[in-house]
Amino acid sequence: MHKKKALSEFLGIGTEDTERADHNDSLLRACGGEYYVLTDEEADELAKEYIRDTAWAFNAWFILDHIEKDIPEEAIKKIQELYEGANEAIIAMIDDFDAFVDDAIGIDGRGHFLSSYDGAENEQGEYFIYRVN
Repeated sequence: MHKKKALSEFLGIGTEDTERADHNDSLLRACGGEYYVLTDEEADELAKEYIRDTAWAFNAWFILDHIEKDIPEEAIKKIQELYEGANEAIIAMIDDFDAFVDDAIGIDGRGHFLSSYDGAENEQGEYFIYRVN
């Protein structure tokens, strides 16, 4: 099954009613919305990328759970005030970024990071579908 067919079946429409949203074969448009249609591996990679880009925005307590050094929570919050500018500093403090990602996905699910529309992860055959808008 290809991605357009998976989305079409999920939405109950014909494949002719789906189209690529951009140069990315995984982002499709149908029924007035845009959807990521991803394999399990692609979903893991995209979620990891999103988490890496937004590490600065995680709760300070969650970040502290992934730092072995004794750093006060207030220090993390002060760094976070730099918004996106704090991202590299936060990532540098995290001892095991893969564990950080696994814990974040374990708590919130991949849909939280990949589906800005409703936070849902939907499975259709071998693909996972996330509504973006």
